[in-house]
Amino acid sequence: MSLYCAQGGPDRELSSSELSGFLSAALEKLGRRRKVLAVPPDQTRTASRAGELTRCAWEYYGDGLRAVLPALGTHKAMSPEQIAGMFGNVPCGLFHAHRWREDVETIGVVPREFIYEQSEGKLDYEWPAQVNRLISRGEFDLILSIGQVVPHEVIGMANYNKNILVGTGGPESINRSHYLGAVYGMERIMGRADNPVRRVLDYAASHFLVDLPIVYVLTVVSRNTSGAIVARGLFIGDDSECFHAAADLSFRVNFTLMPQPIRKAVVYLDPHEFHSTWLGNKAIYRTRMAMADRGELIILAPGVRGFGEDVRIDKLIRKYGYHGTEATVRMVKENADLAADLSAAAHLIHGSPEGRFRVTWCPGQLSGEEVQGAGFAFAELSQMMRQYDPAQLVQGWNQVAGEEIYFIESPGLGLWASQDRF
Repeated sequence: MSLYCAQGGPDRELSSSELSGFLSAALEKLGRRRKVLAVPPDQTRTASRAGELTRCAWEYYGDGLRAVLPALGTHKAMSPEQIAGMFGNVPCGLFHAHRWREDVETIGVVPREFIYEQSEGKLDYEWPAQVNRLISRGEFDLILSIGQVVPHEVIGMANYNKNILVGTGGPESINRSHYLGAVYGMERIMGRADNPVRRVLDYAASHFLVDLPIVYVLTVVSRNTSGAIVARGLFIGDDSECFHAAADLSFRVNFTLMPQPIRKAVVYLDPHEFHSTWLGNKAIYRTRMAMADRGELIILAPGVRGFGEDVRIDKLIRKYGYHGTEATVRMVKENADLAADLSAAAHLIHGSPEGRFRVTWCPGQLSGEEVQGAGFAFAELSQMMRQYDPAQLVQGWNQVAGEEIYFIESPGLGLWASQDRF
């Protein structure tokens, strides 16, 4: 068990050369490796610097880097243009798409008694640890799990063993882990490194991943005072020590505790990153604990053109909509199709304002009828972009025509909560 790099602090701004140098120094400590697999995130985590670090690993190992497996989870496979945009000149032929419904195998099972205990008696099923066969059968002598630690709706703090067990997981492992977090309560998990879902993954990692040569490369990223996205930390190791160090720093730089709830928030979603409400509802996940009762959250989303990241989940979201925990749990019990896709059910819970505040979606490529059918309010994007022009707003509080609003760009970088809800 080793910690190979622990660099960072709330005021640090690690340059590209520093990131490269720290990674190379850590890899040097590992000794020679001839068959390396990199497991970075996809384009939805472009700000993580994982693309840059993957490129550094390729430059370090050369032909020894045999494959790159983006931890897609349920997301769509990356296009060649997205790969080039995030990973630069890393050869496109090295990339493998994780097909979460087909490319996995079960490497062990977390007993149902443990799930029952962690869910406080709400769930009574076992949890299969599923990973992409490239990880379990690829016979690599090093697996570099690269990614960003940041507050997360399912796991409290993203990354570490989640990158492997969920990012390259299969239908049952993704569905059941997501649903566990949802029924336990997102507000009880967000921003916390220790929680029931993390304990399940830790159980699986300690029992079923111990023979795999996994080294975690974890970044912490936030905005500086001028609004630029900067790397605050880099932590590299083969056990939980690097994760907890990164999680501690992330909590300090990615969490904003509001003295009072937000009456009106406006969130802008980068069209290159967000194409669905499946991804774009980060705007809700990350602000739900900050929104005032009867407040309004406006989501400006020029690139959003659908609900799910695949056809099956898109149909489920359209069919059942975002109506809160109680309604969703009831629909799971009454409908076999939703019960068979618990990650979709979990997403419907996470993406609901639970009747407390209004969510107005302004997508570039969905109709008002589609948005309202899914349970949200709708407004025309062009009109709302004129009223709340992202180019004229600053991160945080703004005055717009005498109205006070709170503006957020890149909601995936943070977590916002009022004092009475955290």
